Amino acid sequence: MTLLALGINHRTATVAVREQVAFTATQLEMALAELRSLPQISEAAVLSTCNRTELYCVTDAEGEQAVLDWLGRFHGLRVEELARCAYHYLDNDAARHLMRVAVGLDSMVLGEPQILGQLKDAYQQARDADGLGGELERLFQHTFAVAKQVRTETGIGKNPVSVAYAAVSLASRIFDDFSRARALLIGAGETIELVARHLHEAGVRHLTVANRTRERAERVSAELGGEAITLEEIPQALERADIVISSTGSPLPILGKGMVERALKKRRHRPVFMVDIAVPRDIEPEVGELADVFLYTVDDLEEVIQENRKHRQVAADQAETLIHHGVASWQHDRRIRNGGELIRDYRRQGEALRDISRQQALERLARGEDPAEVIERLAHQLANRLMHQPTQAIRDAASREQYDLLDAASSLLLPAEMPALAHRQKDNTPA
Repeated sequence: MTLLALGINHRTATVAVREQVAFTATQLEMALAELRSLPQISEAAVLSTCNRTELYCVTDAEGEQAVLDWLGRFHGLRVEELARCAYHYLDNDAARHLMRVAVGLDSMVLGEPQILGQLKDAYQQARDADGLGGELERLFQHTFAVAKQVRTETGIGKNPVSVAYAAVSLASRIFDDFSRARALLIGAGETIELVARHLHEAGVRHLTVANRTRERAERVSAELGGEAITLEEIPQALERADIVISSTGSPLPILGKGMVERALKKRRHRPVFMVDIAVPRDIEPEVGELADVFLYTVDDLEEVIQENRKHRQVAADQAETLIHHGVASWQHDRRIRNGGELIRDYRRQGEALRDISRQQALERLARGEDPAEVIERLAHQLANRLMHQPTQAIRDAASREQYDLLDAASSLLLPAEMPALAHRQKDNTPA
């Protein structure tokens, strides 16, 4: 079986494509069940964030195409369109990719910490859906251990660098005095919590958090002295907001062009800075056409993120070294496991042949046959049965000039002590 990592991210696909391929929370359970039911797939996990959708699977030789076809069917997209922006990694490369993702080396913001929590959520969701077997279970656990080592031994997690921080940094270029700005944050997840904290630390004192349920909005706003509202109250809050940052899991836009246009009239066309971090987008793209709106998406944060990337590059190089050792360790353990499985299979085969020969010998003894003849025949049959398959494989390898297999057979089947043992048996000397 093959380990496969297949997906798209912010480097290979635009936000328009990413939002089509993203999985909502309600879709994940069904997606895992469907993916796991494919005949080519024995294990599966799905990671879906605003910047990436990735599928981790244990597959057979044709699994990659089957997974790509399924992803297209699930989201109603043409496979050819997906293939143009999808990437895939196999076995060791797949393990390395997962570890790089967990550490934040593959993120838009180098070393951002949120992705590790998102990956742990994806792991737990796959476990709950019975999508994990021994292979992915061990890989994820090994990945989490490597990520912890990287966070502990390098400076990649230092300084507040994230998509949330990048959004606030971009806002700071537009507003000279944050203390007079009013911010409306839509959503109450981890990203919005970070945005709220960064805005508060930057000097914003007027924070409003809007969410589907007021209770969750209060949880984010209360600590920072902000106000909590529901999504239905956004039109009124929009009239007072200078900064709007949105990150929800809504499948449909929350802010439409008409709603923003009406708010701008009430504001007497004072400009509004907006950042849409969500995928799918929370703010209709047409809002950016309005004269007094400065609308940015996650893709527009790349300039800010590139500046932050420089500060973490040294730590990233150290992280790459740790990941290299992590992949080598995982590969070593995997080889040992595969060797153990081969040993178990080989021993089971030998024991089955032994049991057959023993049963036949016992039946002959029960019929009164001469014990010496029974033992002689038992030894002859057992030797022939044990040697038949390796002998045939050696003949086939020799006829095909597969010298690597012949060398391996010599090493495995003719251990160094065999000639001495044969010599002692011939001379009838005690061992």
